[in-house]
Amino acid sequence: MSELEIVLNLLRSEDPEEIREGAHIAGGEGYEEAVPLLVAQASSNNIGVQEAVERALYKIGGPKVVHAMIPLLRSDDAPVRNTAMELLRRLGSCDVESLTDLLRDEDVDIRIFASDILGSVGSSLAIGPLSHALLQDPEVNVRYQAAVSLGELALPEAAVSLNKALHDEEWVQFAVIEALTKIRAESSIGALLSALGRSSDLVASMIVEALGEMGNMRAVPILLKHLEMSPGALCNKIVRAIVNILGEQSLTLLGERECSRLRAYIPAALKDEDPDVQDAAVKAFAALGNSSSTTLLLDFAATLNPESDSDRLLNVLDALMAIGYNDSLEKAVIDGEDLQAHMAVEAMSGLKDERSVPLLIGLFWAKNRDMQRFLIGKLAHLAGRDRQDFFVEVLERHKDGNVIRGALQYMGLKGEAEKVQGLVLSFLEHKYSDVRSTALDAAIALRSDHVRKYFQEKSKDADPVKRLMSVYAFGCLGPGDFMPELEAALGDVSADVRKVAVESLANCSHMTDKCKALIESKIEDDNKEVRLAVVETLALHSGDELDDYLVRGLEDEDPWVRVRCIEKIGEKGIVQGIPKLMALIEQNNQLVTIKAIDALGMIGGEVAFRALMALLDYPDSNVQLAAEESIEHIRRQSGE
Repeated sequence: MSELEIVLNLLRSEDPEEIREGAHIAGGEGYEEAVPLLVAQASSNNIGVQEAVERALYKIGGPKVVHAMIPLLRSDDAPVRNTAMELLRRLGSCDVESLTDLLRDEDVDIRIFASDILGSVGSSLAIGPLSHALLQDPEVNVRYQAAVSLGELALPEAAVSLNKALHDEEWVQFAVIEALTKIRAESSIGALLSALGRSSDLVASMIVEALGEMGNMRAVPILLKHLEMSPGALCNKIVRAIVNILGEQSLTLLGERECSRLRAYIPAALKDEDPDVQDAAVKAFAALGNSSSTTLLLDFAATLNPESDSDRLLNVLDALMAIGYNDSLEKAVIDGEDLQAHMAVEAMSGLKDERSVPLLIGLFWAKNRDMQRFLIGKLAHLAGRDRQDFFVEVLERHKDGNVIRGALQYMGLKGEAEKVQGLVLSFLEHKYSDVRSTALDAAIALRSDHVRKYFQEKSKDADPVKRLMSVYAFGCLGPGDFMPELEAALGDVSADVRKVAVESLANCSHMTDKCKALIESKIEDDNKEVRLAVVETLALHSGDELDDYLVRGLEDEDPWVRVRCIEKIGEKGIVQGIPKLMALIEQNNQLVTIKAIDALGMIGGEVAFRALMALLDYPDSNVQLAAEESIEHIRRQSGE
């Protein structure tokens, strides 16, 4: 008995498992002879059989399957009909003619099914029959589905019949407009514009949206004229369409008369319920707005949620900045609600207009604490060096830590060292750690002799926090100028001070013998964090001697130090570390082992490759997998 005969017998069986097996073989081998039996089993109540049959028919494919599935469209069993529909959508291109014949069927449902299926065949052969159905079929639902399918095909040849169908019932018009939007044919612009004046408000709204998405410039003059004869909601859609077609930048290219006409309708669009229309109005104001537009935009911003509408608020901010500095911005800062005032200050900050600085300084003390925090941050960047007295006053009068930090940031950016260094240094004693941190950065930024001497003195202070800040400052000011102090700090009783001393030495522009010796002295420090800082510092610089110290670190008692050394050896490709990396693999620490294997892959070369090959039969599957990945990495690198 041949395999085909066995398959046919399996498909005749009443056992679902045998039927599924037969369907699987028939599909895999492409047995067309099995199609009638497969179709007969399509109505099985067993879901597994249904799925197997559907897969087999799809694999076999061809006109024979299409012919066999068409009668199932008349089945009273919905799942059977759905299976037939799905297969015909996927295989219909094999026999488009048989499907188009169904468009002449007396049964309305069959004509609807056929119209639906033809939208998925991807063939221009379906255009003519679907177009005929669209324009001639007496049943509105057939015409509707024909329009939908022409849109799914999205072929330019369909535009002619779709343009004509714009005269049909409203239900069909919806599908026609959607289809034309997908096709984007040049010939459809005129048809859509012509239909605009004789359509219902709902259809007209869809036409306007379609024109906006199609983006054809020809539509703009007609849409501008329709602004004056359309109801409010439609006017808002027209504003959005014009903005979408022209884009924010090109709106200004319209003539003054057109700009004036469009500008008159933007405020209403900004109040529309549709967020897309609102956003288009914001873009329109960015191009065509003025001082009164600024007020409208700020009022609109107040209706948005700062958390969920953050992107939209940024668009409003961009529009405010595009309009520029004006009286409305100033008024919002003076009298506006919190969000409006914040938006106005943000806009001023982005514009960097000098007129905003005296205004904001003049308002500062009259505003509440939250607004003062916001203002000081903006003023720190906006204000010039000539405004130093204001920030000195803030530091002398204010008690809020955030406000003080803002003023200190200004001092670090623009302060005159001789006049403010004492005041800035005084805040290193502040009760808030974040204020002390900001004061430290500001003092370092002043880079005066007085500041240098201050830190040299404090590096000997009994308070470890002051010693730590001083050592940190040495690293920023130039560690080469503070070698005696840094050497002393490396022997400090505080591990934190020793760690920061190592990190400060890392900032040496040139790794001198003195720097090397100081860093190497802490390789065996009794604190793990200090040793980790040494590893990071050594990795920043090159040289065989420094590399040797990283290899020595592989013997560290702490696994995290070993891991960090492994990573740096891999990153730097230190070949002399391979033997010790192999030794680490034998230790009973999976993290260290996997990291060592990764490092071998990064180092590459024949020695690392052979070492990794030896791990392919390692008892631990995780080690095997890591070795395979590292070997593959080396192979790719070698290929490159």
